Amino acid sequence: MGACCTCQRGQKLEGKNHHHHNHSHNHNHHNNNHHSYFEEKNNNNGEHKGGEDDYQSIVGRGDLGANVRLCGFSKFVSMYSQQGKKGINQDAMTVWENFGGQKGMFFCGVFDGHGPSGHKVARYVRDSLPSKLSSSNVISTNDIRCNAEKDDESDNPVFDAWKDKFIKSFKEMDEELEGDGSIESYCSGTTAVTLVKQGEHLIVGNLGDSRAIICTRDDKNELVAKQLTVDLKPNLPAEYERIKSCEGRVMAMEEEPNIYRVWMPDQDCPGLAMARAFGDFCLKDFGLISVPEVYYRKLTEKDEFIVLASDGLWDVLSNDEVIRIVASARKRSIAARLVVHHAVRAWKYKYPCAKVDDCAVVCLFLKRQKPLLTKSLSEVTELSLNYSEIATSKNYSPNSKIDDGLDTLLNYQVKEEKDPNVATGLNDDHKKSSSRHARYLSRRKSAVNF
Repeated sequence: MGACCTCQRGQKLEGKNHHHHNHSHNHNHHNNNHHSYFEEKNNNNGEHKGGEDDYQSIVGRGDLGANVRLCGFSKFVSMYSQQGKKGINQDAMTVWENFGGQKGMFFCGVFDGHGPSGHKVARYVRDSLPSKLSSSNVISTNDIRCNAEKDDESDNPVFDAWKDKFIKSFKEMDEELEGDGSIESYCSGTTAVTLVKQGEHLIVGNLGDSRAIICTRDDKNELVAKQLTVDLKPNLPAEYERIKSCEGRVMAMEEEPNIYRVWMPDQDCPGLAMARAFGDFCLKDFGLISVPEVYYRKLTEKDEFIVLASDGLWDVLSNDEVIRIVASARKRSIAARLVVHHAVRAWKYKYPCAKVDDCAVVCLFLKRQKPLLTKSLSEVTELSLNYSEIATSKNYSPNSKIDDGLDTLLNYQVKEEKDPNVATGLNDDHKKSSSRHARYLSRRKSAVNF
């Protein structure tokens, strides 16, 4: 929770906890046609206000004839987003069916914006990134001589080809965003958890701390959750070392000792709680990158569905809880909405003093519909999700965290603690502003005044 901080929080920061090594760990323009079409059909970036029939019919047309959905449901998809209590909904999501013109191929993405213009950045990436991945040549498995037994990333030509395409597309996306002066992205950005399903091949590209999980069956035919991505937090050893080597700082605020953030070398901003993101160009010279982690999984008959969601969900629900809720849904069409409603309920009981975060969920079902659990939803809820009982238990101690979850700490006054493991100052060479810092100085001023 709390992707960034802002000076508008109104709390005085007395100190920070420093991270140590041993801590656990092609379109070259914005697709305005898609954006304008969906803005007429949607309210608050995917939050549906109409009847179920209208909800189902919100579909646009993407590149090569793909069906583009920003909310709602279809035979294999359930999507839902709900605004939290922090202001405008900064989450965005999309599903492209028949992606790249290939029948049965899917692109799914969830984007969690942060900073003053995070909602704009998230929607910009949502509308542009899929086109970059599907542009020119969509990878055809028929054209690749692939060992059919390969079910991991090693020496897998399908994975190698898609990994290169993901990395190239993410790089182009970030460069395009940087060059677009109409969107403030110096102190604003977005995460991205995305996937491409091409037959039995699943490729996942992740940037930031949103997450993807898959529901599969174990040897006893029981449903189990497998996490497909790693939450790319700044205190992960590899992320921390990269940021430190670029003179960035990784520290936690005193009132949030478990949330590590990225700070500029000589300024107490923006306090970004992730190590990779689109945008946030104030940190791109100091260790923040937009290179995705790309993962591969060969799907089997044991795999049931995939869930992508922003961190507003994972902050309060476990992977196992999420798959049980989805599997218990009476209809696939309500699965994502059901998950979000349980997350909101959990927020209120687990963090009663915190503002509920935005939440966006995409469920991609891998088979034709059939019952997954014999227990009713009410039974599952009573077993694992009865937060009201937990909250009234004499042994329950609610988290009194008061974080409002706003994403960037701009010109925040802090009391530094010296730590030899973290860069807290600059030498004469580093005191000179980078070229990017100079280019975005005017944008930074406007963000501070936001």
